[in-house]
Amino acid sequence: MDMKEIMPVLFVGHGSPMNAIEDNRFTKGWERIALKIPRPKAILSVSAHWYTPDTGVFTEAKPRQIYDMYGFPKELYELKYDANGSVEYAREVMELLKGEAVSDNRWGMDHGTWAVLCKMYPKADIPVFQLSINSTKNALYHYELGKKLASLREKGVLIMGSGNVVHHLGKVNWEMEEEGYPFAAEFDTYIKEGIINGDIDSVLNYQKSKASREAFPTPEHFYPLLYVLGAAGEKFQTEIFNEAYVLGSLSMTSYLLR
Repeated sequence: MDMKEIMPVLFVGHGSPMNAIEDNRFTKGWERIALKIPRPKAILSVSAHWYTPDTGVFTEAKPRQIYDMYGFPKELYELKYDANGSVEYAREVMELLKGEAVSDNRWGMDHGTWAVLCKMYPKADIPVFQLSINSTKNALYHYELGKKLASLREKGVLIMGSGNVVHHLGKVNWEMEEEGYPFAAEFDTYIKEGIINGDIDSVLNYQKSKASREAFPTPEHFYPLLYVLGAAGEKFQTEIFNEAYVLGSLSMTSYLLR
């Protein structure tokens, strides 16, 4: 990466773990977006699936891959994504988040991370480590944490949030395979307009959208977006991809911010 080039930041709507073993419009979108990103020196993933009462950081040289989902085909559990961790950049994150972050290797690289990266970087030859989402904090806290991580972009680290803007499994409708309920489109559009217009306050105060009441019962799939917005800075260019809804109550909308 050119020293003058700052790494963009990425939010991926990861959807079903099955995307890891399928070839569909979403996985093709992940493959295409990887070609638009300079090759990262490391990837810091903020995954919806590591939701803890504190802010943990992988600090091991070789984090284990975990299969944190149930009831899927055997093929999915046989998928190996054998990426190294990054002790160097993990230490830097610990320093940047001094007083906020703790070393925590009890978890592993979960499907919010590897199901996406196995499509973006299938050789698994880029170091990957994760940051947990503190379940006790509000939206502003996560956004501010993202701001503290922004300097990693200048060192070639890709900050990736992995979740879904709309994620309500309790309202999943299997007959709406490629459709969304009106509340899904309403909330997704509210967030999208906030990002496009640089109105971060409206995103942080997402409850102003009436549709937020149905968009998700708990915010762990939404919060990764806030880290990405924080790290993006005050001015950024927005590229939206995989803009779609599935199963009624999931949004796959994803963002590359430069």
